[in-house]
Amino acid sequence: MTRIVLTYEDYAALPNDGKRYELHEGALSVTPAPSPQHQIVLANLFTHLNAHVRRHRLGRVLFSPLDVIFNNITVLQPDIVWLDPSRLQAISRRGIEGPPSLVIEALSPSTARIDRVDKRALYLRYGVTWLWLVDSDTRTLEVYHDDERVLVASGPEPADLPPFEQLGLVVESLWD
Repeated sequence: MTRIVLTYEDYAALPNDGKRYELHEGALSVTPAPSPQHQIVLANLFTHLNAHVRRHRLGRVLFSPLDVIFNNITVLQPDIVWLDPSRLQAISRRGIEGPPSLVIEALSPSTARIDRVDKRALYLRYGVTWLWLVDSDTRTLEVYHDDERVLVASGPEPADLPPFEQLGLVVESLWD
């Protein structure tokens, strides 16, 4: 049995039907649209992180849907990405061309395994050095540097999450 390998051109021709399509090494991955709670968590996180990045001129924060194009057969749609000033040239008309400085994924029941295993491996393979996983079930935010989990944050105390200093994010507030 021959495996069909899809390319960016195949991906770009997919319908705009509210589903989230990605290419994982040429294999099509499809997930349903995110839930309202998923979007609330991401909006709260984006608002805080974007304000910090803008205030300190640390680059740009962008949110999904947004294609991160690693190569012609690997195109992912992280929930939030941060590009430090040295990576801003990666922004193109098609999306982000190459690895962002930080990728954030909010886990949901339909995507947790894909985000934790499949996409995490792809991010590592293609040079994303920082990954945050936001887990609504445990109300935690996990910080990974390369392939090592360096921090798990939760609760009502402000946290400075790498790679940011003085971020002061109250993880508990993400679910409000």
